[in-house]
Amino acid sequence: MPGKDKDITSWSNETGHFKRQQSSFRDTISKDGKFPPEKGRYHLVVSLACPWAHRSLITRKLKGLEDIIPVSVVHPHMSTKGWTFSGENYEGHGEPKGGIPQWTTPKESLYNVERLRDLYFKADPDYDARFTVPIIWDTKTETIVNNESSEVIRIFYTAFDDLIDEKHKGVTYYPENLAKEIDELNEWVYNTVNNGVYKCGFATKQEAYEGEFKPLHESLRRLNDILKGKDYLIGNTLTEADIRLYPTIIRYDPVYTGHFKCTGMIRHDYPEINRWLKNLYWKNPAFKDTTEFNHIKIHYYSSHPQINPTRIVPAGPLAPIEKL
Repeated sequence: MPGKDKDITSWSNETGHFKRQQSSFRDTISKDGKFPPEKGRYHLVVSLACPWAHRSLITRKLKGLEDIIPVSVVHPHMSTKGWTFSGENYEGHGEPKGGIPQWTTPKESLYNVERLRDLYFKADPDYDARFTVPIIWDTKTETIVNNESSEVIRIFYTAFDDLIDEKHKGVTYYPENLAKEIDELNEWVYNTVNNGVYKCGFATKQEAYEGEFKPLHESLRRLNDILKGKDYLIGNTLTEADIRLYPTIIRYDPVYTGHFKCTGMIRHDYPEINRWLKNLYWKNPAFKDTTEFNHIKIHYYSSHPQINPTRIVPAGPLAPIEKL
């Protein structure tokens, strides 16, 4: 069937630029739709290494959805056939000393499948693209509801409000009065920072890399200026803008500065971003409890042999994030 033998780790085009695919499953969960909100019906599948999936875990915890939406976690190793639940099919390399945290799901608990791709093909036998996380899986219709992280988190803001604790009801991280500012900031942050680190890391030609490196650091300086004297990016309150930026910044010093050739370090070069990052990590469990540095480093350094052919996972930074 189409896509079943495709090497999903071939990201760059003929010009050497990284190109991200568009998500394919774009339904929502709503009372009057084909996917109504129900406790335990939907399953969130994530990688703890993936920044796009990380934002869905943060939002799930912020909204008190842990008892409403179960979660499965893939193994940090990703081969040419995509994410695996057991790690058994990884191509000949073990884990660094310390092993894999207990977050990892040994096998996908719904159907005992080995790989995420099996769920994609169950949802659509003719699926012919990459097998990305996060996904919201519907156990009743046995299909993927949504695999676009920006939409997944917005589903979580409101869709399950009738099922959650009172303290979380009505809490949204995309308030109407700040929506325009959030959208405007999200647009340039996505293009130059969230996706910008990947554009640097997966570039295969010098010109392509240099063309992405400059806007990345211009945007980091812009974010550093925005955060002067502030704890949050917009409106002096936690919003979607913070939720979407955090997964990229928390990975910057441990992975992106070296492995993706982004250079510099948040802790040394961008003090206001570093202060914002530390506040979120140390003061809000939704950020700290969903951040697994071991998963992050093992995945990136072990799953991109075109960048790191030895698959050696380096030591450091010795403190993945600084203390307050």
